[in-house]
Amino acid sequence: MLHSMTGYGLAQRETDRYSASVEIKSLNSKTLDLTLRLPRFLQDHELEIRNVVAKSLVRGKVNLNLDFVRQRATGSQGSIVNKEVLATACRELQELTQVVGLSLEQLAAVARALPGALRIPTDAPASIADEEEVPWEELLPVLQEALDRVNQFRRDEGQALTSEILGYVDRIRMLLAEVERHDPTRIEQVRQRLLSHVAELAGTEQFSSGRFEQEVLYYIEKLDIAEEKVRLVNHLHYFAETAGLPEPTGKKLAFISQEIGREINTIGSKANDSIIQHLVVGMKEELEKIKEQINNIL
Repeated sequence: MLHSMTGYGLAQRETDRYSASVEIKSLNSKTLDLTLRLPRFLQDHELEIRNVVAKSLVRGKVNLNLDFVRQRATGSQGSIVNKEVLATACRELQELTQVVGLSLEQLAAVARALPGALRIPTDAPASIADEEEVPWEELLPVLQEALDRVNQFRRDEGQALTSEILGYVDRIRMLLAEVERHDPTRIEQVRQRLLSHVAELAGTEQFSSGRFEQEVLYYIEKLDIAEEKVRLVNHLHYFAETAGLPEPTGKKLAFISQEIGREINTIGSKANDSIIQHLVVGMKEELEKIKEQINNIL
């Protein structure tokens, strides 16, 4: 069954220390085009994350957003404010305003803009000072769950695509069957034209039976489409068989569709028949639909 490149997956995890979510969106692309948005503490794991995504999704224009929020612990009285630390900070800032001649608001703005201007006391409670690192291995299952949901989405979309594309293949088979039914009539028409030319040429003094036989053989071979019809049937069967494989087959199907197109074009050029030309146009239309949908699959 085919897999679509379009997909969406969301996975979340809540603990008493943090909440994390991974959202993945995937669209069509000839290669893997991956855009990551990660929290700062996971930047060192970007290559590892890219490898995990590449192994799972293979191809597509993928946007991955990993949101991470730490849970702030509350005090024993249920307060979220550490009054002692905040009072000390305000007192120190107020004293500094008299030294530098700035208002408290102006001084606070300067302090926020200067890295390192503010610090957390080393004896502050863990809820403020201790921003412990969350191991990447602890968040990896969240990423994997999101990837699994994207792939399930892709499989569901691919099931619909499989039915649609195989419908186009069946339509080409039906049109080829019409070519097969009409071909004896075409051959008879060619035969009658040849007999007419033979009658005309036989009455001339320049007629050469040996030369004429060579021309007839060349003409018949040039118009014969038997091999092309057989190869087209085989290509259509191979296409349907490949579409049912479990692994990604988009590129392989693209190559097979090129071979299908080559045989269809040759039938059209060799047949030299208006009815078959119309049938060939119909087959080309179905093949274009197939090629368009192949751009959407892995």
